Amino acid sequence: MKSYSTQNIRNVVLIGSSRSGKTTLAEAMLYEGKVIDRRGSVEEKNTVSDNTEFEQTNQKSINATPLYAEFQNHKINFIDAPGSDDFSGGALSAFKVVESAVLVVNGSAGVEVGTQIFARYADQYKMPVVVAVNQLDHDKANWEHARATLSEAFGKKVAICQFPVNPGVGLEGVVDVITMKFYNAKNEELDIPAAYADEAEELRAELMEKAAEGSDELMEKFFETMELSTEEIREGLAAGFLKDEVLPVFCIAAKANIGVRRLMEALIHLTPSPLGKKEKTIDGGEIACNPGAPTSLFIFKTSVEQHIGDVSYFKVMSGTLNEGADLVNPETGNGERLSAIYAVAGAMKEKVSSIAAGDIGCVMKLKAGKTDVTLAQPGQEAIEHMILPDAKYRCAVKAVDKNDEAKVGDALNKIAAQDPTINVAYSKELRQTILSGMGEQHINYVKWRVNNEFKLQVELFAPKVPYRETITKIATAQYRHKKQSGGAGQFGEVHLLVCPYVEGEEAPKNFKIDGKDTVFNFKSQEIIDLEWGGKLEFYNCVVGGSIDLSFMPAILKGIKSKMEEGPLTGSYARDIRVYVYDGKMHPVDSKEIAFIIAGRNAFKEAFRQAGPKILEPIYNVDILTPNEYVGPCMSDLNTRRGMIMNQDMDKGFTVLHARVPLAELYRYSTVLSSLTGGSATFSMKFAEYQQVPAEVQTKLLADYAAQEQDED
Repeated sequence: MKSYSTQNIRNVVLIGSSRSGKTTLAEAMLYEGKVIDRRGSVEEKNTVSDNTEFEQTNQKSINATPLYAEFQNHKINFIDAPGSDDFSGGALSAFKVVESAVLVVNGSAGVEVGTQIFARYADQYKMPVVVAVNQLDHDKANWEHARATLSEAFGKKVAICQFPVNPGVGLEGVVDVITMKFYNAKNEELDIPAAYADEAEELRAELMEKAAEGSDELMEKFFETMELSTEEIREGLAAGFLKDEVLPVFCIAAKANIGVRRLMEALIHLTPSPLGKKEKTIDGGEIACNPGAPTSLFIFKTSVEQHIGDVSYFKVMSGTLNEGADLVNPETGNGERLSAIYAVAGAMKEKVSSIAAGDIGCVMKLKAGKTDVTLAQPGQEAIEHMILPDAKYRCAVKAVDKNDEAKVGDALNKIAAQDPTINVAYSKELRQTILSGMGEQHINYVKWRVNNEFKLQVELFAPKVPYRETITKIATAQYRHKKQSGGAGQFGEVHLLVCPYVEGEEAPKNFKIDGKDTVFNFKSQEIIDLEWGGKLEFYNCVVGGSIDLSFMPAILKGIKSKMEEGPLTGSYARDIRVYVYDGKMHPVDSKEIAFIIAGRNAFKEAFRQAGPKILEPIYNVDILTPNEYVGPCMSDLNTRRGMIMNQDMDKGFTVLHARVPLAELYRYSTVLSSLTGGSATFSMKFAEYQQVPAEVQTKLLADYAAQEQDED
């Protein structure tokens, strides 16, 4: 393989909905780039991209696969990303290392929810997009529908660069209005058929107008001559493309390899090289893609491959990476030697001696070369970490065989290290291992890997909900701890008052205790931001030395220990003011442990008398759905105690904005898919804690009481 300079490299990611044909397009690009001499197919389970057992069995992309093609003295690196939103982490990781995206649209269905999802991601990551309308040789291909949905979704940005001739099973080829040539099914360049000449002229006029908007010089020439050359059109479109003002649209039938060569040519002419692209660093600086700068690379994907082991996929962000380079992780200082480096096309890897800035490659068996890690020459800063969406599916996981718990934990951590959209963590509060991901399919894939790659059996089940407990009233309580056991005894007595903490409200000092008006004088105070949210305010109001100041930390420790296991359901307690105003101690038997126990039990008793309530986590849920499914989605939200806040339209789809309790969102992604035939998606983000309804609180209290009885 020859070496390519940075300006002759193009990095793109193939994105789009499931069944749009991205993997088939990737196969055709590999063929045109002479990487393979025979094209495989998804149906025959022999594509370069979908090369894992799970992908081949299910005939769908699960992993984002880095590939490349050598074409017209350029190297095009392209990453075939999964089409399911459940596996969108692959596309989002790829956005970190590419300069543009190819949005593949199904020529029969046009713009779908999946198309919108990935177009939104591209917009969020400021990634310019080329559209490839695929499968125009399908018997249900409908170019006019696809074009109309593109205009509805993307408006005036759409720039039709090609149109098909006789779309459907008899597809003859495509007319390119940039070159004003017809490219037939054999990829031969011919004159445009007379029947399509007028349409081509009309579209070319529109294209020249869009291209002219790319620069003042082109606009001036267009106004003077009303004509632009092919090169000037490309120049103008490329300028508009970079400013996200132009969405070039091309036509292909990847399975028949029609239009693919022209699409690759367009990527060379319209999309930018990585040269000069600046990446932010974690310290607020920037690293420009410059082959003459010190070497740095960013690892955007890791995997474990059969017969190879750990493989780290990277982009050289600056400098030139040479075989045998010694680099360090700027964040840890740990060194890595890259003894051998490879150009990569799926499972095919070709050893190379060097890789220039902007190029993509892989390396084997790094000690700590995990996803989202920078390796660089000493003195370089780490590249800013990837920004990934919040998880929207969570479940609890445990080993079927308790003896395998440690092995299962290790397996899950290895999988999470490879996929940054997977999170696995043990919750001390819930006493469960919580596995989170982008959807139920995503989590089921993790389970499949644990079962098949690590040979371990796991059980997935509904996780507990992280409720919170608090109070609504003022209450007092006292508790005496007295223990005598032959030798030294234990004695401590604590009198305390609790009341709700309200943000921004000054702590009250006047209370009525046992029918008497009492004014507290604060001897000391502690305001604690609890790690699980909310506050605890602790006031020492003891007068006359009835409790020595040295025992106050012990009382506070007892209170905090009970707040970690709330009196109602064992959930964390929050937003409480505690006043210790009296008590007793013994000159010999009073010890720290006695006041810990007395403080804990006095707090527990006062809490139960202070109008206790349970709070539940509420999430903001945004649902993107075709209009015909709005009714079923709203009805389902109502059954989940959801509150629909508002709705709006987004490029032909409806977006429902709702607030839903987390307790009602388990397996919601699966239900939503079933309701809408897989055509809707959603996102969720924590909003706040709210009091549960009375009937829910009654049930939670009963469930907790039954659980405690079972444990006894």
